[in-house]
Amino acid sequence: MPPKPYAWAIWCKLWARALLLLLLLPAGQAAGADVADAVMGIKPAVVGVGTYRPTGAPQANLEGTGFAVGNGLYIVTCAHVVSKPLDYAHNESWAIFYRQDGQTRYRVAQLAGVDRAHDLAVLKIPGPPLPTLALGDSKNAREGWTFYFTGFPIGALLGLYPATARAGLSAIVPIFTPVLRASELTARAIQAAAHPYRIFQLDGIAYPGNSGSPLWYPEDGKVYGVVNAVYVKGSKEAALSHPTGISYAIPSDYVIKLLQKVGVPGY
Repeated sequence: MPPKPYAWAIWCKLWARALLLLLLLPAGQAAGADVADAVMGIKPAVVGVGTYRPTGAPQANLEGTGFAVGNGLYIVTCAHVVSKPLDYAHNESWAIFYRQDGQTRYRVAQLAGVDRAHDLAVLKIPGPPLPTLALGDSKNAREGWTFYFTGFPIGALLGLYPATARAGLSAIVPIFTPVLRASELTARAIQAAAHPYRIFQLDGIAYPGNSGSPLWYPEDGKVYGVVNAVYVKGSKEAALSHPTGISYAIPSDYVIKLLQKVGVPGY
């Protein structure tokens, strides 16, 4: 005999739920696999940024993160990562650090360009080109997008092993870069304070060492911002002494303008 109407309805609901699980589970697994694959493509282009001194103890000091762009011989990072005075008397220089064939390697780097207003810098390195990352148009980024950033949080303690964190784009907010001392309070700095630029506010924690990390979108693998773990956060949250789960990133449009000014191939 045919099933009763209420039993038929329950049976249909169960089958519908089972079908939905079958449809969604592979999609979720595929999404996770896509991100994992993207991470493997991002990591080779990410480097540590710091200083190298042949007679130092230690010889190398990791200050932050950077990533290769253009022809693979230019590194993008934050300006505050490469702002300390170098000890030229002891042949100290800027350097980038990366792992290859299981070993940590370094290359001496030269400062090719700086945009202090947006806390960005570009280094140039010798030798064979590194794998590169492409920059996306940050004007297309939308609040609610899920991003990832890859870098070296507290790298001086945790070592040269790039870590990837997830961060949603919570808001696009105005910010100005504060000056470090009164002597830097120029007309340009005052004008910047009066006309703050817009940055990405992220719902993820970035630590010292993450500064300069590429903020990338898993859908296309492109970089839409440069994580700023210290400099911008200090101006926005100076009264907070503990991690808040909020971080910031400089939109990639400012990076592109600096690369064009420097003359990086491809820009």
